[in-house]
Amino acid sequence: MKNSQVVKAFATGRPAAAGNLTTDGQSLWSYRLKIAARSPKGIVVGNFTAPGGGFYSVTTSKHVSLARAVADTVMLPELFSELFGRK
Repeated sequence: MKNSQVVKAFATGRPAAAGNLTTDGQSLWSYRLKIAARSPKGIVVGNFTAPGGGFYSVTTSKHVSLARAVADTVMLPELFSELFGRK
């Protein structure tokens, strides 16, 4: 499975995995860092990238970029972690 397919599965609420990107259909993790979650108002992505102020790794930045394509909201990583947890 490709990373883009994992993000698509997440967007439709299905579990999937490819390497270090996994989803249970409700949350999306890059390695063990939660980078996105489903909420009553849609998909929320934490901006864990260098420009977003929450750089974690180059690979995680790529995963976040894929997730942004299906996001309804992108938020600062600190706020995302506070609202949705890190794990």
